[in-house]
Amino acid sequence: MKPIVTGLASYGMSGSLFHAPFLSIHPGFELKYIVERTKNLSKERYPDVRILRSFDELIAEPEVELAVVNTPDVTHYELTKKALLAGKHVVVEKPLVFTVDEGKELIALADEKSLMLCVYQNRRWDGDFLTIRKIINSGVLGRVVEFSSSYQRYRNFINRSTWKEIADNRVGITYNLGSHMVDQAVELFGVPEAVFAVIDKVRADTEVDDYYHIHLLYPHVKVSLRASFLVMEETPRYYIHGTEGSFVKYGIDPQEEMLKAGVSPLIADWGKEEESQWGILHTTHSREKIETERGNYSGFYDEIYETLRLGKTSSTAASHVITITQILEAAFRSAIERRVEKVNSLLIRYEKVNF
Repeated sequence: MKPIVTGLASYGMSGSLFHAPFLSIHPGFELKYIVERTKNLSKERYPDVRILRSFDELIAEPEVELAVVNTPDVTHYELTKKALLAGKHVVVEKPLVFTVDEGKELIALADEKSLMLCVYQNRRWDGDFLTIRKIINSGVLGRVVEFSSSYQRYRNFINRSTWKEIADNRVGITYNLGSHMVDQAVELFGVPEAVFAVIDKVRADTEVDDYYHIHLLYPHVKVSLRASFLVMEETPRYYIHGTEGSFVKYGIDPQEEMLKAGVSPLIADWGKEEESQWGILHTTHSREKIETERGNYSGFYDEIYETLRLGKTSSTAASHVITITQILEAAFRSAIERRVEKVNSLLIRYEKVNF
């Protein structure tokens, strides 16, 4: 089948690490355009790619079938809408948008034009997440009663050179990392009944939220999601407790560090984690290390190809992921009003897959 001609909206960290390396090696895609406003950094690794100076130039290219909107969070709504109006299928970085109303508008527009709109929820293909999903589904823990996920970072200074530290709408750690953590929780346990959250600024002089503790309220499982920029000593990345045992996992998926080191996703050991980082499964019968499943960010673009060329429905379709936006909106209301906020499922599962 004809490769999907693809253009990247930017070549910063997201473009150079999470998109270009996987698009460039996938036989189903042709990475042909990259937007760089003033530089030509992508030419070093992708000499055949054509550099454009604006997003408008990108979506004006008739042969571009897929536009990847991997620009700062506050631009996602505007640029995604532009791309859809130009007749392009879209992959947009998380968070999809900041409000449910914006998300519903984009979903309706994509539906009207029979275009694909998917969200880059790549952390579904982290090795540790693949491992805990496998363990939970196996039933070895019995009935799961508690699940905790945590991102720990230590950055006690403010980096004014990045948009992630500049106050603008809801830019901050909650939408940036919370989009991943809430998405993983919903993948495991479904949509919660309600949310209770603490969202704060813990570093002096920070303009954006840099701490959150979000409780997703389900009838039979306690789910806690936490992230902070002031965690010096590592705590578990995940812990899960059930009626038959527990699973505890430290460390974080190695794919991002491998990409930063310039390692190709084509190597035989791609996504393989060191044994020292494997989690501990402790049940009523045994206590043992569990080898971490290999992470595989290529799996995201496998799904996109299957959606556009084989007519399958992507698990990361915006119509599925919009619930994450609703939960994060509820988390902010909860933090401001100091109360539990109810959540209603907004899954808009459309079946238009013949793009």
